Amino acid sequence: MAGTIARTQLGLLAAGVVVASLLGGGSQAHAATTAAKTYANCTAVQKAWSGGIAKPGVKVNLVTPAKGAVEKRKLKGTVKFDKALYAANSKLDRDKDGIACEKS
Repeated sequence: MAGTIARTQLGLLAAGVVVASLLGGGSQAHAATTAAKTYANCTAVQKAWSGGIAKPGVKVNLVTPAKGAVEKRKLKGTVKFDKALYAANSKLDRDKDGIACEKS
């Protein structure tokens, strides 16, 4: 009788591990396959994030005026710092300073 109970408990434990791994693994797989949103243009980006989309770690906006000297300016608006989102929309970063669709 004790052997039957032990086998039943072992079977339930194994079933629980399988269910937990399926539930946990499924949510991780879903999160990994969710692609970052790609915006058509800067107008669409600025509706969601008024200051644009930046790589994590960007602190200033690099602006090159007509005279050619690069200026460091404070970030304006609500900037979204997200590596995947920036990568998906990097084509919108015309000056290649790490901020797509920034306000200057």
